[in-house]
Amino acid sequence: MAVSAPPVAGRNFRLAMIQLAAAGDGTDKAANLAHAKDMIAQAVKGGKEGKRPDVVVLPEIFNSPYATGVFRKYAERIGWSPETKDSYDVAQSESESVKLLSEAAKEHGIWLIGGSIPELSPDDKVYNSSPTFSPDGKLVAVHRKVHLFDIDIPGGITFKESETLTGGDWQTLIETDFGKIGVGICYDVRFPELAMTAARKGAIAMIYPSAFNLTTGPLHWELLQRARAVDNQIYVAMCSPARATEGDGYKAWGHSGVYDPMGKCADKLEEKEGILYADIDMDAINKARSGIPVTVQRRFDIYADVSKA
Repeated sequence: MAVSAPPVAGRNFRLAMIQLAAAGDGTDKAANLAHAKDMIAQAVKGGKEGKRPDVVVLPEIFNSPYATGVFRKYAERIGWSPETKDSYDVAQSESESVKLLSEAAKEHGIWLIGGSIPELSPDDKVYNSSPTFSPDGKLVAVHRKVHLFDIDIPGGITFKESETLTGGDWQTLIETDFGKIGVGICYDVRFPELAMTAARKGAIAMIYPSAFNLTTGPLHWELLQRARAVDNQIYVAMCSPARATEGDGYKAWGHSGVYDPMGKCADKLEEKEGILYADIDMDAINKARSGIPVTVQRRFDIYADVSKA
């Protein structure tokens, strides 16, 4: 007899993703932060429907140019770790970005996934780090990009984050009042084990602040989101910066999007600055898992359960 997939533990929530444009040429951190603060305030108004979001997301490396040569220059000391999360005091933080994002989360009463910023650790390593704040402004998690973007595509793009960055060494699952949310950063989406483990630990969505480029974006941006969503029967969202229209710097693909557990696009943007809203629906997850019950059909007698490795 077939075994039915158990219903997911969670409730519906509304997501807003800010496809943020850099302020000016992107080199002025204070201007970038001020613009992010203004756009968060805009996002919580709920757009045309006036439907207030529960979770707001910023893109990857939103306070700095996306260039390996400047990550250390723009890096901030956050000082958070999984071991100190309960005692971490935002007011004592050395990070101006953390303080601003914390204030915004508290002011608007939202969960805020603060894109990512360059982080300088106590041992002077630089990480690409995504801070998440609860509605009371508490810094509840910092996801350090696990997989570094080291690629060399002939005739396309060469980019090596490992020249200046160190990869993170923990997985990030956010415990919210509507369920668990997994967080990854950009290149992390190419590694299915991260989303797979999060889903098997109860995540209802994976959210990736991201900045694909004009080579990898057309090839794999949508494909990877749909694959992670269908593989795990969860929602998957990727929040990109808006595409720069001037200068020779990094050109992000844009096209921030949200995909449901059946791989359908809930909504997506083009390349310009904007705010995307999507409703994360528990019924959609339950229907996907009931109709195609892969969550209870896995054969761990044949292959390993990576979530228990």
